[in-house]
Amino acid sequence: MPIEMERAAATTSLAPAGEESSGPPRLLVVDDSEFERRCIARLLDDFDGLRVEYAPGGLAALQALERDPPDLILTDLIMPGVDGLELVRRVHASRPGLPVILMTAFGGEGEAVRALRAGAADYLPKARLGQDLAATLRRALDGFTVDRRRNRLLRRLHGRTSTFELENDPELVEMLARLLAEEVAGLDLLDGSGRIRLQVALQEALANALYHGNLEVDSALRQEDEAVFYGLAEERRRQEPYRSRRIRVHASLDRRAADFEIADDGPGFDTGRADRPIEAEDLTRIGGRGLLLMRTFMDEVAYNARGNVVTLTKRFAPGRAR
Repeated sequence: MPIEMERAAATTSLAPAGEESSGPPRLLVVDDSEFERRCIARLLDDFDGLRVEYAPGGLAALQALERDPPDLILTDLIMPGVDGLELVRRVHASRPGLPVILMTAFGGEGEAVRALRAGAADYLPKARLGQDLAATLRRALDGFTVDRRRNRLLRRLHGRTSTFELENDPELVEMLARLLAEEVAGLDLLDGSGRIRLQVALQEALANALYHGNLEVDSALRQEDEAVFYGLAEERRRQEPYRSRRIRVHASLDRRAADFEIADDGPGFDTGRADRPIEAEDLTRIGGRGLLLMRTFMDEVAYNARGNVVTLTKRFAPGRAR
C-alpha cells in the first residue's frame, strides 16, 4: 500500500490562477523502494506548504492519478512494470499540464534524456537529493504562488519587450528566471509543466552567464567540490575585473514566440561544444547538464561567434492561448 502523509498548509494561497484555494499543493512521490521513499520523507520533513503522498510504483501512481490527481509528481526512473519513462508518457498524454520531475540513480541517464524529451519538467540525480530536492520543488511550486488579478491582466497582453542589466548576484539571476517564466505563463501560453521547463532553461542560461561567463569559474570545480566552486565565485564577485562585469538580458514576447538574449562580459567559450549531439552522459556532467536542459526545453538555442551571448527561443502553437 502507498505510504501517505500530509503537511500543514502554508499561509500563502497556493492555488493556480483562476481556481479557488483548496489547501496546499499535493506532491505524489513514486518509488518502488520503501527505503528510498522513507529517505525522501525525511528530506521533506521540514518542507512547509506541501502535502506529500507516496506510491510504490508507476502502476500505483497511475491508479492514484485516476482517483485524485496530484499537483506535482516526483518519480524514480528505473522501476519494474510501469517505469518512470512510461509514467511520463502517460501523464503527458492524459494530463499534459501536470509537472513530472525525474530522479534516477547512476546508469539511467539514457532513459532520463528520453523522458525529458517526452515531457518531464525537470531532472534530479538521486545522488544529489540532499542538496537539490528542496530547491527543485520550490522552483516547481513557483507557479502555484500567483496573483490571480495580475494573471487576468496578463492574458490581455499581446506583446512585450524588456531589458535587464544585472550585477553578478545569484539571487537576482534566480528571480529573473522566475519573473520571465511567470510572464509567459501569465499569457496563458504555457501549462504548469511548460512553465517549469522554461524557468529551468532560463535559469541554466543565466547561471552560465554568471558563473562561467563573468566570473570564469570552471564547472569542473563543482564536479569535484561544490564548496570550492561557490567559494571561488564569491571571492571573484568582489574582485576586478569580475566585479564590474554585468549580465544583460533582452526579452521579446508575443503570442507567437518568446526570445531571450542573454549576454555576459566574459571571454566567451568554444561554441563548437554547444553544437555537438546531446549525449546521456551530459546529465552526469555538471558542465553538460545545463546545455542539455536548455536545448531540450527550448525550440532553439543559438550563440554568437564569441560565445558570450546566447539566444533562447520558445515558440507557441497557434491557438494555444485562450
